[in-house]
Amino acid sequence: MASEAALAGVVAAVVGFSSSFVVVLAGLVAVGATPSQAASGLVALCVAQALGMLWLALRHRTPVSLAWSTPGAALLVTTGTVQGGWPAAVGAFVLTGVLVVLTGLVPRLGDLVAAIPVPLARAMLAGVLLPLCVQPVLALADSPLLVGPVVLAWLVLVRPAPRWAVPASLVVALVVVAVEAGDTVAAQDLLPTLSLTLPAWSTSAALGIALPLYVVTMASQNVPGVAVMATFGYRVPWRESLGVTGLGTLLAAPFGGHAINLAAITAALMAGPAAGADRARRWQASVAASLTYLALAVAAGALTTLVAAAPDGVVQSAAGLALLGTLAASLGDALAEEHERLAAAACLVVAASGVTVLGIGAAFWALVAGLVLRQVLRTGEVRAGAA
Repeated sequence: MASEAALAGVVAAVVGFSSSFVVVLAGLVAVGATPSQAASGLVALCVAQALGMLWLALRHRTPVSLAWSTPGAALLVTTGTVQGGWPAAVGAFVLTGVLVVLTGLVPRLGDLVAAIPVPLARAMLAGVLLPLCVQPVLALADSPLLVGPVVLAWLVLVRPAPRWAVPASLVVALVVVAVEAGDTVAAQDLLPTLSLTLPAWSTSAALGIALPLYVVTMASQNVPGVAVMATFGYRVPWRESLGVTGLGTLLAAPFGGHAINLAAITAALMAGPAAGADRARRWQASVAASLTYLALAVAAGALTTLVAAAPDGVVQSAAGLALLGTLAASLGDALAEEHERLAAAACLVVAASGVTVLGIGAAFWALVAGLVLRQVLRTGEVRAGAA
């Protein structure tokens, strides 16, 4: 294995994992998982994306990169518990996997996702991310001595080494947690575990979790992932990738995994020049990343235990900093087109409100509000033009 490709794969896996695993844990706990169930979900996601990535890389000799759905995890944070609790959330994860598989099998389903206006999809994501990105500000005001070092580590590196700014802030956060937790962490809690949950089904979970999770994963992860690969001259096996990620989501769901998908940011690391000058050998970066994720799965229990023992605001600050770049990109896409701006703004504020109506979370209602207002505005424009 070429050393440059292997190093790029290891770096991509470490950066991808460390930049967002706290968001995944927060999302799973928010929809009802216990710390042990959240740790199980993290292990399941690591294994599912590692095996899926290994299969695609070896089969197609292409540096395909898979990841868990970070925007989807952020969505779970703002959704909170639904009717039926954690088993219903697991059922929603299973349904998400089914929808992804069907998208690969039924092109019409993919067309329906593509029909959702991009500004609205991005606005919904921005609204979901906004409350999380505010956390560093609130936590810094409440606990400056604990949160200050986390923010400072990010600030020092965000300009000279932006790729490592979030991992560095997370390392500082974990150090703060380790110092504060002291001897309260038991040794047996540091081991990785798998916890099986039988899925339950509820309409509120299907509409409040599965549907928004599917839309966010497709629009914010899978489609950009294909675009990133195309910029480096690689063609992603689209239907097979959806089948692999959908099946991986299905298998990981009973163990607490919410969704896996094509990666975008780590795809650029493994498909770009950082993986070596020989484009024909860059697929080896995906193999290295797969092996690294399997190794990181072993650390999931220890990391989850540390996060659970963290003082309020410390880990949330690291998570908010990790999502700040995604929020900026989502806002830019949502508000770029003037004629879509008002509907996108309405979608954003509804998603950010965190409101729950009929047991269904804000993300679903945000899309409804944006689509309704968009149609009202377009109908008004048509009538004005006719007059």
